[in-house]
Amino acid sequence: MLRISQLKLPVGHTQEDLARAVRKLLKCSKTPKIIIVRRSIDARKKPELYFNYTLNIETENQAAIYRKCNRKFVSVWEETPYMFPVDHYQGKTRPVVIGMGPAGLFCGYMLAAAGFRPVLLERGASVAKRTEDVHAFWKSGRLNPESNVQFGEGGAGAFSDGKLNTLVKDKNGRNHKVLSLLVEHGAPEEILYDHKPHIGTDLLGNIVVNLRNSILKMGGEVHFHSKVTDFLCRDGHVTGVMINGTTLLEAAYIVLAPGHSARDTLTTLYEKGVRMEARPFAVGMRVEHPQKLINLSQYGREEVTALGSAPYKVTAQSHSGRGVYSFCMCPGGYVVNASSESGRLAVNGMSCHARNGPNANSAIIISVTPDDYGSDHPLAGVEFQRRLEEKAFLIGGGAIPVERYGDYIRAVTGQPMSEARASVVPDDFRPCIKGKWTYAPVHEILPRHLQEAFLEGMEQFGKMIKGFNDLHVLVDGIESRTSSPVRILRDESLQSSLKGLFPCGEGAGYAGGITSAAMDGIRVAEEIATQIINRG
Repeated sequence: MLRISQLKLPVGHTQEDLARAVRKLLKCSKTPKIIIVRRSIDARKKPELYFNYTLNIETENQAAIYRKCNRKFVSVWEETPYMFPVDHYQGKTRPVVIGMGPAGLFCGYMLAAAGFRPVLLERGASVAKRTEDVHAFWKSGRLNPESNVQFGEGGAGAFSDGKLNTLVKDKNGRNHKVLSLLVEHGAPEEILYDHKPHIGTDLLGNIVVNLRNSILKMGGEVHFHSKVTDFLCRDGHVTGVMINGTTLLEAAYIVLAPGHSARDTLTTLYEKGVRMEARPFAVGMRVEHPQKLINLSQYGREEVTALGSAPYKVTAQSHSGRGVYSFCMCPGGYVVNASSESGRLAVNGMSCHARNGPNANSAIIISVTPDDYGSDHPLAGVEFQRRLEEKAFLIGGGAIPVERYGDYIRAVTGQPMSEARASVVPDDFRPCIKGKWTYAPVHEILPRHLQEAFLEGMEQFGKMIKGFNDLHVLVDGIESRTSSPVRILRDESLQSSLKGLFPCGEGAGYAGGITSAAMDGIRVAEEIATQIINRG
């Protein structure tokens, strides 16, 4: 196979333009099979926009073509396919997987594909029923604590932008395996090669159902409304779980992939003596801008049909040394009520595949550490989150509190702001929110030192993106579920201090997003399969 690197074509080019460019580099007259490996956007000369391609080329006369091609851009490439360590297991041991977010789903899928017939337990509802519950909550404000944006088939990622980029190194090919399986189950093919791939919440539901059906066809089991309420153990080894306080399920291999909001499960594990530690994470606010403002900054144009709504990524450091940065940026998206506990409120961002809403939103978050939690208890970060969420709930009366950035600044600094600052965003700019919302003093949620860091970051970002710190920008609170504030410790065999229990994914503190959680799920599946085979 040959690989072409750094092939640049204007955005909006045709398939024939791509084929012609490939033929020119290879110095051949016939178009070979072209596989897009990677596609990124080059906007350095905006409004002139380009795609940069990395391509794999399959051709029968590779040696002859390589001898005469332009070797500045062409090289010989050998693809290394992902390989699961076990195939066609026919024994009786059946692992149990707790949670059907990305980590649990992909762990369960890989085990099922290898013949282990796993049992998947999900405390929440199926995607279809869960979607009904979530939309009913957004309309009425009445929360179902077991079926919401956090709990249910698909995990928290099912109501998000569906971003699939990750910073995790992929020397074993797990990332590509995740993306390939998503495409096999209904995701758009471009996620295999786009630099910043995403699916969108409107497509994710069907993909998750297709993955579940594949697990069932391969001999796995799936049980909804099956909350694990206790862990049974003997001599330091897990022996099973109690479901809904009534049903015992025996198992010697249990994957713990509950998501970052399963706080009651963490408490149960702590009481069982499972070793865990508080870990740093980040909290902050969702900010909303007109999407056209972001497009103009990123692309030099208010609209680019071939690219859709523009994303952004910004980072800064406050004078106190805290990192301030954008997180889970949703082009053309919505801010959503992502609460999972009564009397507490948390928000998240969500986009459909088309990303065609009028607003851009992103969490602007500030790094926090266990020193901020007020206790050295392993679950102190959870209580830190809860205190902030309780403030947000009270301030908004149960609805998402929203405040103009100019009002936020005035309240925190006590200084009047010149209306000249409000020159880009119109004063009638309105939020795009799923769920009830109200104007309220959002600035009261964070403690003073985090308020100041948030403002420092926003002001720095205003120098990077014109209008980012406009007085009419909307600030919605609070973004508190960026990642798990707890890590359940695991050893080199990926087991917790309770042997046979394998902490996995974002909720256990080993991932940060859909793809990294799914990759960790595959890694745990590999380890469990290997252990079962080695122990006969």
